Formats: sequence, structure tokens, C-alpha cells
Amino acid sequence: MKDEPKLGFIGLGIMGRPMAQNLLKAGYQLVVHNRSREAVKALVEQGAQEAFSPQEVASQADIVFTNLPDSPDVELVALGPDGILESAREGFIYVDHSTIKPSLARKIAREFQARGAFALDAPVSGGDIGAQKGTLAIMVGGPEEALQQVRPIFEVVGKTVTHVGESGSGQIAKAANQIMVAAQMVAMGELLILAKKAGADPARVVQAIQGGAAQCWTLDVKPERLFAGNRQPGFKAYMQEKDLNIVMETAREYGAPLPSAGLHTQLYGAMLQMGMKDLDNSAVIAVLEELAATSLLD
Repeated sequence: MKDEPKLGFIGLGIMGRPMAQNLLKAGYQLVVHNRSREAVKALVEQGAQEAFSPQEVASQADIVFTNLPDSPDVELVALGPDGILESAREGFIYVDHSTIKPSLARKIAREFQARGAFALDAPVSGGDIGAQKGTLAIMVGGPEEALQQVRPIFEVVGKTVTHVGESGSGQIAKAANQIMVAAQMVAMGELLILAKKAGADPARVVQAIQGGAAQCWTLDVKPERLFAGNRQPGFKAYMQEKDLNIVMETAREYGAPLPSAGLHTQLYGAMLQMGMKDLDNSAVIAVLEELAATSLLD
């Protein structure tokens, strides 16, 4: 085990659990907490220490990481009763890997700064596969001083670490990332449906265009799963829709016109209304299948 620093991790879902496991494998001492205790028990069996509140995690750790579903969850865990802030002290570092509103990330940073502590907003991209392999892209907002202390830990869970700027900048980068992710998922769905309706083999179409200007992560990773009828997450559709709502709220706040992102938000909203909130974000193709009266698997 490494003597310093001692780490805490809160939020052991699809992304958080494999990230925490990678930290344990790297030899870090780790205190963990999660609403569902099954995930905690699994990590305790791998060498982690159990805690029963965010405050308890923070009281025992030098650096605490969170990966939580939405802005209200982060605000409660970071700033609420029995929250991380209650145990923050001089030099303590809080790192949030969740995707939340940039304005909330800035609020959290101010609250921790008032205690002599640091807060970094460090959302990630790369999905469950990236979390398992330790190849996530990490976008960081906050003080350079804190980032330098955390960078060796980031390098365990991520492949690229980019300091975007001041507090909130990491979340702005993640919002930009989610604009592109949604656009790729919808575009992939459209091209597959077009190929199907027009009588070409969708798999061969993907093969044909992967080597050209259309090449992207989405075409490299997702079509094979869709062709196999696998629409399980991955990254759940309701999380994609939540992230797009953050994008649109931020766009309204700053007066940025995002017409295509607005349409993609509606498509994911329709997907949720169709009862597919827990499917992969690539399963947005199902909305297009409904509109086109066809199925990729027919």
C-alpha cells in the first residue's frame, strides 16, 4: 500500500466502481461509500475500507473523488449535511468526476476554498469500457496546484488529462463533449437506417466509411454491438439526456445558439418516453426506427 495520499471514493456505479478498482490495483489506500451497499462490500473484499457517509469518507482521506448521477446529488454529497465539506481542512482536495452544471462546480470550488481546501471539477469521457481499462479522458477545471498533486492518480484511471482552466471549465468541456457524442450517436443511427431502407448492407456501409472522413470513436465501437442486437449500456440514455439538458441550460445562460443539440435533446427525451431510459445512448436509433417504420435487425 502507498502511504500517501489516502483516497476516498463516493459513487460506485457503472463508471465509479471500475475507477475505484483501478485505484486499489495501483496500491492506493481507499475508503469507499455508496448508497447501494453491495458495491461497497465488493470493494471491501478487494481491500477498500468501508464508510457510511460522505463526511466519514472525507474525515479519513486526503483526496476524495465522487462520480454521481446529477447536479443535486453532487451538491448534497459535497455541501449537504454529513457532506464532504464538513471534513474539509487546509490542503484537502475534492475531485468531482460527475457531469454537472458549470455554475454548481464553481459554487463548490468557492465553498471549499473558504475552508483552505481545493475542489477540482474533472468530468470524464470514455464510457464503461474506458473506466474498466483506465483509458478515460479527464477534463479538469480548478487550481493548477491541486491538479499537480492529483495528476499521478488521474493517470491510473485515465489516458489523457487536460487542464482546461479555472473552476467550472472542466464541466464546460464535458458539455462540449456531450454535444459531439449525441451528434455522433444520432448521425450513426441515421446512416444505418438510410442504408437499411435504401437496400445496402449497413455493416458494409460502416466498413466502407470508417476509413474516410466519417471515422470516429462511435463508428469504431458501437455498430458491432447494434448489429448483434445489444443495446445495453454502456452509457445509459437517461444520463445522456440529463447531460444534454445541462448543455441546453448552459447555452441559455450564456446566449449560445445550439440548434442541432436542441434537436438531439428532444430525440433522447423521446427515447425516455418510449421506456428506454436504461438502454445505451446508441439505442437512440430506436427512435429513428420508429419514425422510419423499420428495424436495423429485420
